[in-house]
Order: sequence, then structure tokens, then C-alpha cells
Amino acid sequence: MSHAVGSTPSPRGRLTAAGLAVFSGVVLSTAGCATAALPRSVPAVASAGPSASGPAVLPAPTGAHPVGTTALYLKDASRPDPWVPEAKARELMVTVWYPAARSGEGQRAPYMTAKESELTLKGKKVTGAPYDTLSRTRTHAYMDAKPAGRRGGLPLVVLSPGFTMPRSTLTALAEDLASNGYVVAGVDHTYENYATTFPGGRVAECVACDSDTDPGFGMKVAGVRAADVSFVIDRLTGPDARWEGSSLIDASEIAVAGHSIGGAGALAAMAKDSRIDAGIDMDGTTYARIPKSGLSRPFMFVGSAGHPPGGRDNSWDRDWRLLTGWKRWLVLPGADHQSFTDVPLLAGAAGIRAPGDLTAARSVEITRAYVRAFLDRHLRHRPQALLDGPSPRFPEVRFCTPGGAACR
Repeated sequence: MSHAVGSTPSPRGRLTAAGLAVFSGVVLSTAGCATAALPRSVPAVASAGPSASGPAVLPAPTGAHPVGTTALYLKDASRPDPWVPEAKARELMVTVWYPAARSGEGQRAPYMTAKESELTLKGKKVTGAPYDTLSRTRTHAYMDAKPAGRRGGLPLVVLSPGFTMPRSTLTALAEDLASNGYVVAGVDHTYENYATTFPGGRVAECVACDSDTDPGFGMKVAGVRAADVSFVIDRLTGPDARWEGSSLIDASEIAVAGHSIGGAGALAAMAKDSRIDAGIDMDGTTYARIPKSGLSRPFMFVGSAGHPPGGRDNSWDRDWRLLTGWKRWLVLPGADHQSFTDVPLLAGAAGIRAPGDLTAARSVEITRAYVRAFLDRHLRHRPQALLDGPSPRFPEVRFCTPGGAACR
């Protein structure tokens, strides 16, 4: 079953204001009020965008390890698909990034397929570049390279993307973490993005996009993602592990991080799964509820200007009081909702203006630095001065304390 795609505009037509807004996340942002729907479009107003710049190149990872990657097809026969009930099992595609034994082994991994690029750009109403543009993005990971590391020595990080966004849009972060000694699993939450390709070329499109104004939609998505995350952990660390390098994973050191509603899923997964030691929400309204007894494991909010205390979203204020362990609330005022993803890096190739006031390179640098500092502190148990207060390296980042001074 697939979600119908509308009429096909010219591959080199002008970018509309709707396309710019939707692709940058202004419209799709779940950073709005906790009860808001997740609209996918606004009335189109013609607006000439910049010319497409050619394929995007992701910034090089900062760690010492070369990076390998592989795609896993996982099938959870214990539950029907929540969006397509006639599918009696939940199918997922997962990309695993990891430290590789040798540099340059094999071919560079594709960012996404040409069909995934086409459906994503059509779904976002972006028409300023050829539809295969995103598939030509240059990555740094090598396909199916031999994993490196000692048995049980690599912490695991599960990444959950925003609504309608594929797992590939967190590649710059994932490659960097893998180069620094983490196993990273990026999850495509099937039928919640514009295109997920399964073995054999079958493509699942965005069925959930037809339901995004339904009451309780955000709560449902967060719950589905929590179940997906737990199942992925099962298949990477348990007796039914599906990845050849699973023995390298330290199953006692697991974190989950998500962007937008993926951040809501991260918190929901932590509330349900005690195996998850720490979590990060990057600019996402938290729909699922933390138990009244609280959540004592480490958690970090990282947000754009829409999420400081007194901003338009009160879900973080609500949940902050229930986070009883180590916690941080960081705000990046110059950021856009998509600044924590690859979207700013892809903007030039797509022929749109980069979202937010920060350069794409700076957005990636900040996101990588704070996410890795959090993971190094809580999965590797190494002190991280970067998380103790404002840093002269990153003066854009503000530390917030709800109920007191807004930010310092």
C-alpha cells in the first residue's frame, strides 16, 4: 500500500515559498504547541530561490576511525503495522554506521536512492533541482566495510528522524559519531516518511501523512517510534542479532537521540525501555508522558528559538520537572528547526535557501559537538566541560533553566 503522489511539476521549475518552508521545517516543525497538528504544506506563493549548486558534500567526520555502513532489513512479526493494518508485521529499514577496520575499503555509501530523492523532494514541494539531486549527495562511509573494535566495546546510539524525513537526513551526525567509536543505528519509521526502500526495490510511501491532523496523532507517532527503537535494540544486541558486528556492541551503554517528533520518540522509548541509558531530543515537542514518578536517567533538550522557557511550546517545561536525573536544556537562537539535521547542507543542492541564521557548517559543528559530549559523558563516563556551562567555542549556545533566569 502506498500514499498517492500528486501531479509532477517540472524537474527544474521554480521553488515555491511553500517548498522552502516545508523543506526547511518551518511548516513541519513539531516545535509548535503540543496539541498542534503536523501540516505538510502552506498556500503556494511563487518565489525564486537560489540556483541549485550541484551535489552536496557532507562535512568530513572528526574522529580517528574510518566509517563503515550497512543497511539492515528487520521484520517484527509480533505486531501488525500501525499505519497499514493489513500488513501483519512491522517492517523496518535501518542504516548502521560503525568504526571500520580500514580506510577506503569498498565503495562510498549512497545517501539515498534516486527514487527516494524524487519522492522526498516532491513531498516537500521542492522543484528547484533535478529530482535525483539528493541521491548524489557525497558521504564518507564505506558500504559493508569490515567493522573494527573489541568485543563489547562500542556504545550504541539509535537515531530517529523527524516526521516525513528519512533516516539519511541524520547522516552527518551519524558518520561523525561512528568515526569517534560509536555504533549508530538510523531508523526509517516505515510509512512515516516519503519513501523507504526495501530489498527488491519495493518502496513504502507516507501513509501516516494522511492522518497527521487526527486527534492524538503525535502521541501515536511517539508510541510507534518507541516500539520501533526497542525492536531495533533487540535485533542489534540480543540473541537474535541481525548485524555481523553486533558482538562489538556494549549492550549496557545505549542511547537514543531524535530530531523533531523523533525526539518525542526518544523520550517515549526511554520511558518504556530500561535498557536505554540516556536520551536527546533535538527540537521536538514531547507528546508521550513521563511517569509521575519521574525519569532518573540522563536526558538533554537541544532546541531552536521556539523552545526556550516562555516559548510557544510548553511540553519541555512540563517534562523538565519530571526529569529527576542529570539534565540539560540548550538553546541555539540562530537555529532553524532543521538546523540539527543535514537539511542546511542539502539546501544549495536543492536550490533553496539554507534555513536559519547559522551557516550549514556551523550548525553541523555545534550539533556534533554537543551530542557527542553528551554521549561521551553518559555512555563512556568521561567528564565533559562543554556541558557544564557556556563555552567560548560556541557562544551561540545558551543554557536554560526553566523557572529561573531564562538563559545564561
